[in-house]
Amino acid sequence: MSRVVLVGALDTKGVEYAYVRDLLADAGLRPLLVDAGVRGEPRIRPDVTRSEVARAAGRDHREIAALATRAEALAAMAEGVAALLGSLREAGEVDAAFGMGGSGALSVLAPGFRSLPLGVPKMIVTTMASGDTRPHVGASDLLLVPSIVDIAGLNTVSRFVLERSVAMLAAQLGRPVPSATGGDGKPMVAASMFGVTTAGVSRACRVLESRDLDVLVFHANGLGGRTLESLAEDGWLSGVLDLTTTELADDLAGGVASAGPGRLVAAGRRGTPQVVSTGALDVVNFGAPETVPEAYRGRRLYSHNATATLMRTDPREAAVLGARLGAKLSAARGPVALLLPTGGTSALSEPGGPFYWPEADAALEQALLESLAPHVTVVRSPVALNTPAFGEQAARLLLARLAGKPAAGSREP
Repeated sequence: MSRVVLVGALDTKGVEYAYVRDLLADAGLRPLLVDAGVRGEPRIRPDVTRSEVARAAGRDHREIAALATRAEALAAMAEGVAALLGSLREAGEVDAAFGMGGSGALSVLAPGFRSLPLGVPKMIVTTMASGDTRPHVGASDLLLVPSIVDIAGLNTVSRFVLERSVAMLAAQLGRPVPSATGGDGKPMVAASMFGVTTAGVSRACRVLESRDLDVLVFHANGLGGRTLESLAEDGWLSGVLDLTTTELADDLAGGVASAGPGRLVAAGRRGTPQVVSTGALDVVNFGAPETVPEAYRGRRLYSHNATATLMRTDPREAAVLGARLGAKLSAARGPVALLLPTGGTSALSEPGGPFYWPEADAALEQALLESLAPHVTVVRSPVALNTPAFGEQAARLLLARLAGKPAAGSREP
């Protein structure tokens, strides 16, 4: 019987949580009711008290309740919820997690729910399910369900929403959680792609799929890179074809597609085989033209569409990016190859393209090569990155590393 951890503030939402607890039990599930409230008295008796939640984070609940602001108290309880869920997960006592509430509930529940592995159902019924949910969902499979009405008592609409939400959760628990070998038993590999690298990456994916690999493609828009890193960190991936590393440029220059400083870290830390390239490191992403920062208005800009304005990285930025990428590859514990295109890092920087700038490309390559450790294999490609020929070469390199050859540290022609 599946264990569903039901977490929330039982002082303000006690009636609603009692209703959901009973719905879960009626569905044949085992609810574990956790009180994450701060100041008021719980309206129903929990299985795990708020004091126990606080202790999970090494805190005393009385001290948390005495904090000066509500935000500080909620942040402290969020630490406790995350720690408690981690302990329960290690003990095999979390098959799913469920919560409900508004912005305060999201701030307490979402961090811990996000920490649960992919495939563990995690759901929050909330008034905050529309708009920009990225801060709450991140790179996880956390499901936010619109509550339609406020979580403030039971009525015809709230009962309907909660009943359907529990039914969705039960349906998810009736399906097996996918494994790292994929639903059909194929090893999974990840590939990073952007509009200006599509031709090369798509061809590489077709080659890998023809060799019976399950290829997951991630759009290099910030969230895609964070999701790739999350799956790599959790051990889902047998290999990574990271040809589109453009998110590093956004992280450096303040673009909208940054995946943060943790990009290109997880696979190397786990020793997962990688083939990496410089795809779209010539590009920094902004929104509509008016969103480009004033300091960049005189730079080389390209209108990708009405809501996407691209900026060309200059030689100074390219050198910094080369050094950062080289340091990340050098820290990898597993087999890693760097595939360098000689004809351009994206469709825009090929000869004759709007971002063609040989000096910037040279600065990128020089800094990159100077920062590489000896164990990183360097391979030059005679074509541009955004070509099928480049994709085929990249796929062959990854297949070789998945097969355990050639030896790390070699330099291939």
